[in-house]
Amino acid sequence: MIPFSIKVFIYKLFQLALKWSTKLLTFRTPELFSGAGSSLQLCEHIATRTDVKSLLIVTDAMLVKIGLLNPMLDKLKSLGISTVIYDGVLPNPTIEQIETGLTMLKSAGCTAILAIGGGSSIDAAKVIAARARNPHKIVHMAGLMRVFFKPMPLYAVPTTAGTGSEVTIAAVVSDPSTTRKFAIMDPKLVPIGAALDGALMAGLPPHITSATGMDALTHAVEAYISRNHTPMTDAEALEATRLIMQNLPAAVATGSNIEARQNMAVASFKAGVAFTTAGVGYVHAIAHNFGAYYHLPHGLANAIILPYVLDFSKPDCAERLAKLAEVSGLKQGGESDAVLADRFIAHIRKLNAEFGIPTQVDKLKASDIPAITDKALAEAHWTYAVPRYMDKTECEAFVAQMLPKAA
Repeated sequence: MIPFSIKVFIYKLFQLALKWSTKLLTFRTPELFSGAGSSLQLCEHIATRTDVKSLLIVTDAMLVKIGLLNPMLDKLKSLGISTVIYDGVLPNPTIEQIETGLTMLKSAGCTAILAIGGGSSIDAAKVIAARARNPHKIVHMAGLMRVFFKPMPLYAVPTTAGTGSEVTIAAVVSDPSTTRKFAIMDPKLVPIGAALDGALMAGLPPHITSATGMDALTHAVEAYISRNHTPMTDAEALEATRLIMQNLPAAVATGSNIEARQNMAVASFKAGVAFTTAGVGYVHAIAHNFGAYYHLPHGLANAIILPYVLDFSKPDCAERLAKLAEVSGLKQGGESDAVLADRFIAHIRKLNAEFGIPTQVDKLKASDIPAITDKALAEAHWTYAVPRYMDKTECEAFVAQMLPKAA
């Protein structure tokens, strides 16, 4: 059996090669419209594309029910663009949901896709767009650079400030038949255009606002402490962290605070830019499996796991955690990096408590932990440049901390 220290050396070597290979790639960003009403500006932009006559709208049923889409639908109609709505996307979108959307797109003869919603809707739309132009099955797209042909034109309007999917190269898909949640990662998946319209988020309830906001924070933090960080990702991650710490409590407390909503939308976008290049880490690897096994919403899972992972990672990234504490306004004087790192982690726990985010996963079963850790470690060690590595025994003990307390 290979000693774990040798495995860690191999993982680090692989991640170093991955870091250098990404320098050869161009991670484009979508043409961006930002501010109240920017979603309508995006509709006008879409209308300038001579090849777009019919749009598949990928969204969820609740947004249709509350009428959030109506202004955009009316605008598109006035611009001569017909629309077909697919509202069958649920949290943690499945292969079946994506294939259903693809069938609707083909039967309606749509020539482009507009995703309106949270990360699940945008991720589903990305994969529908890829499947529309690629013959291979969704499971064969899993991993890096496996979308062979350019997807159908895709646009995105996020209605939550969390995933940053409107700017990332990733889409996450669930496969209930194998209790698996996997990521498809390819620069071709980045939407052509996106609108950050904070006014659309004014009606989000506090529990969704807080969970998605902590999701964005997780992206920024994991990108910043990644071994594959760059000066560009550092700048984006630090600014995202600053904006989130300054605006998330206000957005949770007063949903109608459009300034806070808009700042959170920008922060989520910046965090997405950061982790597209730098990657994420153990928080996401474990959260993906909590989602696959227990259908735990991704943002909530990230929020629960984040402080535990930072406690574990701190010995190898205290200086970086200290910088995150500084931009969060937690530095008071000449504190050491260790003190500031602890203060940053404590502040995250404080925010979670204020937002009503639990410290345990109620559905987590001890019998599932070995399989969850196997899948999480396989994902993390070959995908993410984490600051500190854990072996299977450490990971099992780590996940066990989140078991529900005995009654």
